[in-house]
Parts: sequence; C-alpha cells; structure tokens
Amino acid sequence: MAVGGVTLLGHGRLGSAITEGWRLTGTVMDPAILTRAVPPVCPADTRALVIALKPAVWREALAPMAATLPSGATVVSVMAGVRAADIAVVLPGHPVVRVMPTTAVALGQGVAAIWSDDAPARALAHLLFAPIADTVDLGQEALIDAATAVAGSAPAFFYALAQALTVAGADAGLSPDAAARLARGALRSAGAGAATTASLDDLIGRIASPGGTTQAGLQALQDAGIEMTGRAAVQAAIRRAKSLVRDQSA
Repeated sequence: MAVGGVTLLGHGRLGSAITEGWRLTGTVMDPAILTRAVPPVCPADTRALVIALKPAVWREALAPMAATLPSGATVVSVMAGVRAADIAVVLPGHPVVRVMPTTAVALGQGVAAIWSDDAPARALAHLLFAPIADTVDLGQEALIDAATAVAGSAPAFFYALAQALTVAGADAGLSPDAAARLARGALRSAGAGAATTASLDDLIGRIASPGGTTQAGLQALQDAGIEMTGRAAVQAAIRRAKSLVRDQSA
C-alpha cells in the first residue's frame, strides 16, 4: 500500500533518486514535488516533508514554509551536515528524522541510515525508505557522519578501486576496453555476493583459496596498507562532514 501525504522539497540527484525508487516500488505513487522555483507552500495533506536541498540553501528555502506546514507533519531530512536541532528551530513543533540514503534507492537497492529521538518519526522514515533501501538505525545523531562515510561515500571508493584495477589490467596487457569491462563485471559479482546474508569474511573465503592467486593479491593489498587506506578515507569524509555542520551552524 502506498504512503500518502508525502511532499518532497528539492529535486536534485538524491531527491530524484528517492522519487524514482518510490515510484518503482509503489511506496509513494504521487509525491508532491516542490522546487526552489515553486512558491514554498506545503499541500494541506502533507504528512511527511522530505527535505532534499543542498545544505547551503536550506534555511532560505524552509523559513517561508513554517506557516504552511500542517500541524503534526514529520520533517524527514536527507541533507548531509544539517543537524536535526537546527531544522527544528526553523520548523518548530515538528518532529525531525534524519535519513542518509544512497542513490541506489532509485533502483530499490539502496542503503539508508536513520536517526531520530522521536520514535513515531523514526517509524515513518522506515515506512518510507525500507522498500527502497536496507534501513539501518543509528543510536546517536553523531553517528550520521560515520554512516555517510561508510555507505554514502564508499560506492565512489569502490569505483576508484575498480578504476585502479582497470589501469593495472591494461598494464598487464589487456586492452583498456577489456580491462574496464572485466573490472565492472567484478563489481557486479561482488554486489551479488553482498546482497546475500553471508559475512564479508565468508564471501572473501569463497573466492580466496589458500595459496591461490586471489590470496596472493589480497596479501599484496594488505602489504600496501588497505586497512589504513580504508580508515583514512572514512576519517577524511567524517572530518569534512563535521566541517559542513560547523559551517551551517555558524
């Protein structure tokens, strides 16, 4: 059954992906979509206002909506670097839930971290996002930054590794086209395994036979510091997220 009374403010890359996923899965068949070019007046039946704006413009866009957002409506923010408390100041009296989804929600295959100190608001967020993402509850709002680094940013990290493997394959004699197709195929194969309930250790073990070629490659990654590289990437993303929070709160 489709969820009704959903208004989406902002329709950039993430907002569009969410809308596509809702329509694909029948979660929200006909969301009201507002952009900054549209007068910021909420439909009277709005049950959930999903904010998918760029952090730099959210205050300007939201302030005029305070007078028309129906009483009892929940605010669902998918903005990085904007704290729930700051949103509550602009839209007082409305419960706020933060959701950080990946753009794969467009295909109904995303992942979304959810945090709110309001249980009904959190439940509504699950209702909206569980059909299009693997929803993960967070115990603290501060963990949003880490969740964003691990899930939201990490697909680009995986693509970067595939790009590096493409270059390595070409260096080993493959044509650039063949190397790219093989690396992308490897990503799809890894994704298929990740969609199962098997642990990551088990998935690695299914491919890496003791003394085999995969084990040799894994050892080379370990020797090159893959764990430290992963930590560095996540910590860099977290630091940037925290700086965005400071900028938006200033």
